[in-house]
Amino acid sequence: MRTIQVELGERSYPIFIGSGLLSQIGDRCVEAGFPVRSPLLVVTDSEVAPRYLPALEENLRSKGYTVASHVIPAGEASKSLQVYEEVMTTAISAGLDRSSAVLAMGGGVVGDLAGFVAATYMRGIGFLQLPTTILAHDSSVGGKVAVNHPLAKNMIGAFYQPSLVLYDLDTLATLPARQISSGLAEVVKHGLILDKDFAYWCREHAGELLALDAEALGYALERGCAIKADVVGNDEREQGQRAILNLGHTIGHAIEAVGGYGVFLHGEAIAIGMAGSALLAAQLGRDTAIYEDTVSMLSALGLPTRLPAEYGEDELIEAMMHDKKFKEGKMTFIVPDAIGAVSIVGNVEESLVREVIAQLKKEGSPW
Repeated sequence: MRTIQVELGERSYPIFIGSGLLSQIGDRCVEAGFPVRSPLLVVTDSEVAPRYLPALEENLRSKGYTVASHVIPAGEASKSLQVYEEVMTTAISAGLDRSSAVLAMGGGVVGDLAGFVAATYMRGIGFLQLPTTILAHDSSVGGKVAVNHPLAKNMIGAFYQPSLVLYDLDTLATLPARQISSGLAEVVKHGLILDKDFAYWCREHAGELLALDAEALGYALERGCAIKADVVGNDEREQGQRAILNLGHTIGHAIEAVGGYGVFLHGEAIAIGMAGSALLAAQLGRDTAIYEDTVSMLSALGLPTRLPAEYGEDELIEAMMHDKKFKEGKMTFIVPDAIGAVSIVGNVEESLVREVIAQLKKEGSPW
């Protein structure tokens, strides 16, 4: 088992990565100080529940806990205020109290939604992340919880740290190939922003990662989580450095919003966004090799780097205007200076962004 500590003073918490960890959930809840007299709520989705929910509930009950569960439809559409209200109704009906906890078992959608429930129920109760996707190695760490609005992704949310993250690698075995690639987008992103060697390692070991080789995947998830933990530990509420974790997200979130959160998976949209950020870097005078290497890394992991022609510039720009990174009439982008190093660039002109969008639609090299 691999263990990483997110250092946030009194809000510090461990990340456990390994096989068979879901079978430890009852003991971990006891160790974390959740009293057995207080009910627990498990939030999961329609794809994860049939595989893992019965055993999880049995394990928790064997330790004396009363357990309620809420199963949401799988997919980004469930990260809505309507579903949030439905989960809240379950929490209230189950009698959760201030010593209770919400357990998020699933991918990023489940984690974000359940975390927002935990953050706002009785103004905040316990929260545990039990990620079951590769993508969730990113979203389960750092305490960002939210739901979507039809006009913008993650606009309604909070910073709310979990008590622990329990990452059972056995749950990844049933992931479809497309979900694996999508999750690896956030893995390689951590290398692109802060660890050049790790970024190139991901490209070199792409085959092993896509095949879910236990040693390669364990190392990649540990390194990705460690990078994010370090950034979050230095800037929990994104007042400065933490913004670099948004590489590719300004364009990526706009792609998701315009597509109705259903055309591209999150990691796929972010991959296109990272290619776009590298194109923007070239416009701002950085080496064009950054774009070429970025695209080769993403392509090796089975990720898209081009934007379909039907995505209109006006729609994408409007979606970016609703993004949290849009400030005082200007867009802010995370721009690579090299592989493994990025800068936060504000006051990016709309004309440059439109040119990036146009280049993302072209076939072949933009040079």
